[in-house]
Amino acid sequence: MRTPSLIAVKSMPHADSAPVLVGIAQLEQRDADPVAGLGKEPIDLMIDAVREAAEDAGSGALLARATAVRVIRGMWPYENPARAVAEAIGSPSAETGVSMWGGNSVQSVLTASALEIQRDADKVIVLAGAECGRTQAKARRAGVELHWRDVPGDPDRRFGDELKMRHRIEAERGIVQPIQMYPIFENAIRFARGETLDAHIRRVSELWAGFSRVAADNPHAWIREAMTAEEIRTPSAFNRPVSFPYPKLMNSNSNVDQAAALILCSTGMARRLGIARDKWVYPWAATEAHDTYAVSNRDNLHSSPAIRIAGGRCLELAEVEVDDIDHADLYSCFPSAVQVAAAELGLGEDRPLTVTGGLTFGGGPLNNYVMHAIARMAEVLREHPGEIGLVTSNGGFITKHAFGIYATEPPAGRFRHVEPQEEIDATPTRDVAVGFEGEVDIESYTVMYGADGPTIGLAACRLDDGRRSWGNTEDPEVLAAMASEEFCGRRARLAQSGALTF
Repeated sequence: MRTPSLIAVKSMPHADSAPVLVGIAQLEQRDADPVAGLGKEPIDLMIDAVREAAEDAGSGALLARATAVRVIRGMWPYENPARAVAEAIGSPSAETGVSMWGGNSVQSVLTASALEIQRDADKVIVLAGAECGRTQAKARRAGVELHWRDVPGDPDRRFGDELKMRHRIEAERGIVQPIQMYPIFENAIRFARGETLDAHIRRVSELWAGFSRVAADNPHAWIREAMTAEEIRTPSAFNRPVSFPYPKLMNSNSNVDQAAALILCSTGMARRLGIARDKWVYPWAATEAHDTYAVSNRDNLHSSPAIRIAGGRCLELAEVEVDDIDHADLYSCFPSAVQVAAAELGLGEDRPLTVTGGLTFGGGPLNNYVMHAIARMAEVLREHPGEIGLVTSNGGFITKHAFGIYATEPPAGRFRHVEPQEEIDATPTRDVAVGFEGEVDIESYTVMYGADGPTIGLAACRLDDGRRSWGNTEDPEVLAAMASEEFCGRRARLAQSGALTF
């Protein structure tokens, strides 16, 4: 690991234009009751979080200087929530922005903001996001309609693009949700590693138990009771099977009311406003890239060229090695996402891979999770001056990626950013077979569960000519076997309709 003394040697006097994170906040709302009309809606939680972030920075003048307010898109009806936030914090003329969908959005918006501050040192940029998934779930169960306020208008900027991230054959076979695709990745990882079903679920549950232990020590985590690997992997009335091999406790937990905010400015601005030096956390470098938008076109289902290449480039830009990373938070919607990222970045599973506890235990407020990860990383780095943190993010089906490296010391040079997409696009891909009928090998699969047990098996199929297709089965005997025997590598017959027979 790089020591603080070495960082001090590496660093040099930093320009006033260097972007720095000065204010952070995270909020949890646990007592909302939509039946009784109790609890705040997401826009109010965002406003509270931004105000707390300014308090964290210790600067009453910070919010009035905000030149831009940017909100991460969520499961709410607001059209321009950034305008409501800007007006509430006393910066009604601030530029407003809203991101598109994707777990990568927070880092992408922060990267754009840091680059703008580096060009214009007078900018103060606020990021905010909130979800009330727990309130919404309670309201659905009670048949209560939520009357959240109208926030009309168009934001001045939209960050990101609306992308089509599915091949039509995936949709035709009913493989359209993360809870379907990520366990397919998981089983492909097991087969690629040559593990038995039992050895695999034990290893993965131990990995997730480590995330649970981190959450127990994170004051902002939603589930702060540490769970054992056995509890995590064992199905129960609470921990019901969802999609083989994942029970509920290996899924992202969106049943949370959480908000977060970040405030960035230049080093010069932070100094002029009298923000204490021990609050400053510098972004050193950032990268972005994507794997093939359709999973169907991936070379395999257990790796990510985009994470390998873009993640590696982020380390290079920061002039650090992977062993120099003291703290990491790998995007953790499902265990497969963590394993793929760890393998591609060269991070061992025997070290902590989260600072929050992840989207299961820390909480999974959809697109806004990474704001919580960056805020928590900033807290950890403030507690350990001179150490280095890495935050990764993921949108889609291990599709869109953004990386950020952070530290309390300034980087040797300027904040640096690249998007090495051309290099990633040159890596191998795979063609898709539509309307195929004939013999195939099962590349990977999952079994989906309902209230009464297994409902359908979904499988990625490899043709003899190397193309990929998809199939499914509802045969009860096959479904039971899929959850107890290795089906990766098995020969099957795929009908033109998509039905599989073994």
